Amino acid sequence: MIVAVLMGSESDDPKLKAVFETLDAFGVESEKRVISAHRAPAFLAAYVSEAPRRGVAVFICAAGLAAHLAGAVAAQTHLPVIGIPIKSGALDGLDALLSTVQMPPGVPVATVGIDGAKNAALLAIQMLALSDEALAEKVRRYKQEMADAIASKNPS
Repeated sequence: MIVAVLMGSESDDPKLKAVFETLDAFGVESEKRVISAHRAPAFLAAYVSEAPRRGVAVFICAAGLAAHLAGAVAAQTHLPVIGIPIKSGALDGLDALLSTVQMPPGVPVATVGIDGAKNAALLAIQMLALSDEALAEKVRRYKQEMADAIASKNPS
């Protein structure tokens, strides 16, 4: 199973470092593409339609400003789509957040916080873990390690 990570602009790439680090840490394969929903809609449609044949199971879409990438992908696939609004422009990502989260009924996009790359990867991993017990065990261990780290900072 592959997670397709799409970004609306190459300038979004540095903000997605945590996506790839997190997917790699869990042993989840990914592919990265720069595709603008506005400047290359035909290319986006072709990519999305071919993705399931390559083993893509979840899309993560990062975009700033109008942030239509996740919605454009969700409109063309039955697979889960996770949107990452990217902080940019005069509104510091609020416009991207609202554009990503405010989808019409029937076209859902799971949306993480502004610049929430790590959470997007973890959400994709949890989706994949629904049908992969080994991955589910890794998620359980990860969550236990977080809990243990907090507990170790407090006296017994």
